[in-house]
Amino acid sequence: MERLKRVVSTTGFIVVAAFIFRMAYCWYSLGIRGATLPDNLAYGGETGAIAAAIASGRGFSSPLPSIPSGPTAWLSPIYPYLLAGIFKLFGIFSYKSSLTIRTIDMAFSAFVCWPVYAIGTRSFGKTVGTASAWFWAILPDGIFYSVIWVWDTALAALCMTLLFAATLQIRGRSKLSWWIGYGALWAFGAMVNPSVLSVLPFLALWAIWPLRHQFAVAAKLTLAAAVIFAVGITPWTVRNYVVFHKLIPLRSNFGLELWLSNGPLVPDTFAGYLHPTDNPEEAAKYLRMTEIPYMEEKQSEALAFMRTHPRDTLRFFFRRFEDNWIGMWDAPADLWRYMPASMKLTLVWNCLFSLLSFVGALFVHRTRNEYALPFTSFMLFFPVVFYVTHTSGRYRYPMDPIMGLLTVFAIAYPLSLIAKRSPVAERPVESAVGVS
Repeated sequence: MERLKRVVSTTGFIVVAAFIFRMAYCWYSLGIRGATLPDNLAYGGETGAIAAAIASGRGFSSPLPSIPSGPTAWLSPIYPYLLAGIFKLFGIFSYKSSLTIRTIDMAFSAFVCWPVYAIGTRSFGKTVGTASAWFWAILPDGIFYSVIWVWDTALAALCMTLLFAATLQIRGRSKLSWWIGYGALWAFGAMVNPSVLSVLPFLALWAIWPLRHQFAVAAKLTLAAAVIFAVGITPWTVRNYVVFHKLIPLRSNFGLELWLSNGPLVPDTFAGYLHPTDNPEEAAKYLRMTEIPYMEEKQSEALAFMRTHPRDTLRFFFRRFEDNWIGMWDAPADLWRYMPASMKLTLVWNCLFSLLSFVGALFVHRTRNEYALPFTSFMLFFPVVFYVTHTSGRYRYPMDPIMGLLTVFAIAYPLSLIAKRSPVAERPVESAVGVS
């Protein structure tokens, strides 16, 4: 029995189990045994369109499905190029390609268990680390989005948790090679999805802070990481400048996303029906104006609306805040009686998950845990850009592993107090949870 317990507590076993759970859901929900997949679930719109253009020899271009439109910087390059490579090997929009990219996405999602285990073990002890890894392995949202959406969602979550784990590991260390690797990891994450950069200033400053009294050392390490980061993103930035004659460090589509969520035609939080991938008039306008002028016009219109309609802007902001944390922008009390049982269960779980993750963050502060600041800054600042633009469960996906870890701690910490012992037997209370 003891041997079995040791086996199921190993990171490798948990990663394999997480992958099996995702494969089982894929089999069940998408009908792997059948001949085709549902058309609307086959590929993520702009990602698939750009990947198809690359695989067809047209370069990084044409983000609108089935509409050749010239070069684009709509997305960061890593995931579209990954999908394009699969298209080259197995066929553009083929059944084999769909299964292959989904399998890779499920593997990315399963591997998140590894940094989650490392973060939990370092911050709160092995028991919390193991429980958090298992929590991610079985978390419904963790499984769902890695199967359904062909997007950078799962890879971005893996990058974000690796960056978080690396930040905890590197704090106060003066080894130059570690900081070089740290800068490279941030660059890779930014080239997957720039949203990870929302917490870069807070995590990096926290990591270097213990060396503040050794100014020369801290400056050298910070400069090394910054230079490597810049080197990592510069080729893409240079490509964008050469193609568009404008400085676009990573992506070009912020203006459109801002306009779709802040304008007179926004019904609640997001005017998705106006997106060029779904709206023929906007698609025609995009083709006529070309990408950069189109994005600049949309950003100008959105900012003008936000200046002249502050109340509507705040209303949209708070609705998106609500949607980010509970998965619904309308008041639950108004809709509860009309909801089917499955939707009620989902709403209750969303509320409980978000509440426990914030309670966990409060407990981390209460125990004077040295890792409190990165957890808090991550919870507060990662979703801010989505409050301004628009929210979705898959946009929050890179947050979910850390939220899951805090949820486990929210349960483990009071249980440890009740039992008058640490949640981790092999570490003292003071080092595991910081109880004084």
